[in-house]
Amino acid sequence: MATIAVIPGDGVGPEVTDEALRVLARISELEGLKFDTIAYPFGADHYLRTGELMPAGVLEEFKQMDAILLGAIGDPRVETGILERAIIGGVRWNLDMYINLRPIKLYAEYLCPLKDKKPADIDMVFVRENTEDLYIGMGGHFKKGTPDEVAIQQMIMTRKGVERAVRYAFDLTRKRGKRKKLTLIDKVNAIGAMEIWTRTFEEVGREYPDVERDHAFIDAACMWMVKNPEWFDVAVTGNMMGDIITDLGAAISGGLGIAASGNIHPGRVSMFEPIHGSAPKHAGKGLICPLATISAVQMMLDYLGHTSASARVETALAKALTGGEIRSLSTSSGMKTSHYTDVVLKHLN
Repeated sequence: MATIAVIPGDGVGPEVTDEALRVLARISELEGLKFDTIAYPFGADHYLRTGELMPAGVLEEFKQMDAILLGAIGDPRVETGILERAIIGGVRWNLDMYINLRPIKLYAEYLCPLKDKKPADIDMVFVRENTEDLYIGMGGHFKKGTPDEVAIQQMIMTRKGVERAVRYAFDLTRKRGKRKKLTLIDKVNAIGAMEIWTRTFEEVGREYPDVERDHAFIDAACMWMVKNPEWFDVAVTGNMMGDIITDLGAAISGGLGIAASGNIHPGRVSMFEPIHGSAPKHAGKGLICPLATISAVQMMLDYLGHTSASARVETALAKALTGGEIRSLSTSSGMKTSHYTDVVLKHLN
């Protein structure tokens, strides 16, 4: 039996998490799987009530889990970044989830805002380094609030961090077996320190003669994602640039309503989540699309080795999006949150 920690979180997080757990329960019945889910209350309500963010002891508990399912974190009642750094960042950094895996796949042409692009044109995976870069918080303010204020944030990149992300990306490209093309995305022409990425990519790439190597600066990559998304198979990039460009990827594949990610440490507990935020203005209305969180469950099943169950959930998602019952993932679609799940379950059955 696998044990899953569940953090519903804030805003719409509990709503989408409940729907994803409906799908997990059903696919478990169909595939003869057993999961024990343990809910954790961390988020804004818990913090405002108790003053507690993410206790160190809970991180030790998480190490014994098989996976973590996260709903969403963030609340306007709490200063921006406090919850996110303590909970999302705390789990990623303290459990060394050094890969952020973002599939970008178009299931239905009507979801794509790009002219004449079809599902065959948009099917890529981004490997984002997840524990370094600008997000580790090294920096601060001097003379804050005065005309002479100085703000500094340091970009930290290590050979270990870069190489393990690059190596993971090469292995994934080989395993994925599609175009077998890996694109490195950086900005080394302006940020000289990023030469550590280009050099590591070249050195590690020699061990993978069967994988085609490509390189793009981040600004050009954003342009090509819109103009020629079919060029991409697997891409690897740093933490901040990866965070930005994968939201662009979400937009061309249908929006945040379908986009999920995995925070991975191969062989250890890893965390899966929708990439959308907590959307507090939509909380409690029953209008939010839960497909991104269902996609996160699909990724989680695959990571745990339940490839048949994962494939069945992905097929059900694809059929739900192409069967005519779902025509929009927007909160203005007129569909209830539970109805999206009902459609997926119908195809899963």
